[in-house]
Amino acid sequence: MMTLKKLTTFLVLFVFMSFTQVYGNNKGQLKIIYQTLVNGEISDRGGNTIVVAGTEASRSFSENPGVELIPQTPEETSYIDFKEELTYQVADLFDGRRIYAQTPFSEYPALEETSEKEEILGYTCKKVKGSLRSNSIEIWYTAELNAKGTPLMSHGIVDGLILKVVRNGNYGLVATNIEEIKNRDAEPIFPENLGEKTDAPLYRHLLTSSFITTVEVFDDEQISWGNPIENPDGIQLEKTYKYAGGTIIAKKVKLPEVTSDYLVFAELEQYSNGDAYDRTGTVFIIPENKEISFFDALENGVETVPAFQAANGKSYHGTIATPDFAPAVELVRFFTPFGVNHFNEQVQVYGQEWEEKAYYKQDISDLLPLFKGEVWIGVFIGNYDKGGHKVSLDLKYYPGSRVVREKENEKESWIYPLFNTLNIMEMAGQEYGTMFKNDSLKIAFEVPEGVENLTLRYISTGHGGWGGGDEFNQKLNEIFIDDQFVDSYIPWNANCGAYRKYNPSSGNFWNGVTSSDYSRSGWCPGEATNPVFIPLKNLKPGKHVMKIAIPIGEWQGNSFSHWNISGVLIGEK
Repeated sequence: MMTLKKLTTFLVLFVFMSFTQVYGNNKGQLKIIYQTLVNGEISDRGGNTIVVAGTEASRSFSENPGVELIPQTPEETSYIDFKEELTYQVADLFDGRRIYAQTPFSEYPALEETSEKEEILGYTCKKVKGSLRSNSIEIWYTAELNAKGTPLMSHGIVDGLILKVVRNGNYGLVATNIEEIKNRDAEPIFPENLGEKTDAPLYRHLLTSSFITTVEVFDDEQISWGNPIENPDGIQLEKTYKYAGGTIIAKKVKLPEVTSDYLVFAELEQYSNGDAYDRTGTVFIIPENKEISFFDALENGVETVPAFQAANGKSYHGTIATPDFAPAVELVRFFTPFGVNHFNEQVQVYGQEWEEKAYYKQDISDLLPLFKGEVWIGVFIGNYDKGGHKVSLDLKYYPGSRVVREKENEKESWIYPLFNTLNIMEMAGQEYGTMFKNDSLKIAFEVPEGVENLTLRYISTGHGGWGGGDEFNQKLNEIFIDDQFVDSYIPWNANCGAYRKYNPSSGNFWNGVTSSDYSRSGWCPGEATNPVFIPLKNLKPGKHVMKIAIPIGEWQGNSFSHWNISGVLIGEK
């Protein structure tokens, strides 16, 4: 009769032996090297995939000899337990964590046997086929080796050793070498510690997130009018400053140093904290490479910075570049919807569910050269409401390659802020963009020697919110350089109805149309306006004058139209 002590000893030995058989048995291991296959030809690109295969378990990972990867690249390994019919994806993250996701065989693509065979590295392989998200999959595997494994778990798992995988007939992996691992050199296929368990979606999210660098600029900050303002003393990093009655928030932030292949996105969230109307907003950066910057206007008043003198006799301060002044550069032009969040419960429309906030995400990578060191970044929303709006802003950096790039091989960009008529300091007396009546906005500038392939990054939206105003009437924007016509277009957005769910306090008319549905001059309530990129490839180094002409509408009583346009020259040097 077996005693409790003997039974316990037996169970411990049984569990240990079972674990060793599947996870720790070093005998009979093979090392298979796979290379990329493109249109039937072996390619050197992508490095190698290595599979260590045993009788009941395998491990696979990538190798890139001689290639230096960026430090945040996760070290990822895939494991297969053929006995339990489970796979494990394991990753060591840049922050020191190890995570894994477990998946049963049943969740991988089903594979269908065919009668086709092929010899690979001297072994007869059977062909199976399947489909993965509308991609055709072909797999060749052999049962002649006492080992099982695959270089691509996601494409399907078979009861054998896969030596070739092809997707859509033109891309895949093929085994180019098989060698036996000597017992003295073999290691357990499975690690002792798999790490922190996650589900598959979270696993992929944590992997991709490890590549992203996030700069949190503002977190649920209020932009309003008429509340007390107490700014920090002096100039301090990572502190929020408010200007123009609280309608501007600004912060000096330290930005990461990255290579030119990075993508940078601005992500902005906004919701009403009391204001019911659609408002003009902008996310902007303040260049400080000249003697005077837009920060001087914020600190000392807009009249302290240079102005464009228009034919109508007005001075439009802070709108155009001069030899000693650079205007603020728009990262994102956005428009708040009518009252999202704050008015969701007050306004009920049959069949309509309101969103909690507006979300704007825009690629600003073309302005990357401005994101160096410590910079001022601000957000403006024009409003006269004490509750106003709440915003959160992140800048997210995404590497363009896993491979480290040499900085001496970097191609430099040249950026020159030209103009910005959006009156960011509206509530501190900055003029609206009304200078176009019988006039053009004129900007003198100089292109340095060696700068070429120039492009104008141009944003334009028309305003004047009544029937005859430029908000609701199409107006041609024309661009001239040195009195020569360059380009023209009509800013017009006809998709505003798609943003209805963000606009609870938008006016509803007798015919079923709501105010937020109407087409507008380059914008919609709840949307960010896309820049237009105008090629200026024939523009040569030297001094030039750019003119922007817009046939602005007439005043009607106290109502007037205005245009918010901004432009940045981008070139290569």
